[in-house]
Amino acid sequence: MSPGHAVGALPSDSVTTTVRLLICDDHAVVRAGLHALLSSAPDIEVIGQAADGPAAVALAASLHPDVVLMDLQLGGDMDGIEATRRITAQTPAPHVLVLTTYDTDADITRAIEAGATGYLLKAERPEELFAAIHAAASGHTTLSAPVAARVMARMRNPGPTLTARERDILGQLAQGLGNREIARALHISEATVKTHLGRIYDKLGVDTRAAAVAVATERRLLA
Repeated sequence: MSPGHAVGALPSDSVTTTVRLLICDDHAVVRAGLHALLSSAPDIEVIGQAADGPAAVALAASLHPDVVLMDLQLGGDMDGIEATRRITAQTPAPHVLVLTTYDTDADITRAIEAGATGYLLKAERPEELFAAIHAAASGHTTLSAPVAARVMARMRNPGPTLTARERDILGQLAQGLGNREIARALHISEATVKTHLGRIYDKLGVDTRAAAVAVATERRLLA
């Protein structure tokens, strides 16, 4: 498989139907570019655009798209992960295809846990994006080649697995926050923070806050 080829893309001779698509990206220029590009495909219909997470959730509920093309980094209080989680909990639930510039282990894991059908990088070629949208509409998992490589590497050498709460605390730790500040930010007790920190240290094989952040950064565990 050549670099950059999407995994799980539909064969070129597959029968295609028009896919109703909702775009979510907080950059107006990116949304306009995606709309122009995707509207040029005869079998993709862009039925809506959202500039933030809440708008994407609301439009998905009212427009019932087949696929939501979701950026991860969105302005406001709801990121693409939370928007994906809420959209995939709807009935009926559209498929969510992540389109982002980020390929960290933490981002990939969180997106998949939130219910994303596929994970594509914005560096993909247009034809790969078209194929991935159709694959997602059919419920097939589609990953950019670099993302697929990271997933395979993790399967072969999984290393430490952090819970969602541990990743949250580690993220706060990376910002230089103390236990009291982390507890306040995550609405938990300081004792709970200390318990989670102990588990994080054990999993990463470290005994200091700085070492935990350094190892997490090296292993790309931070979102």
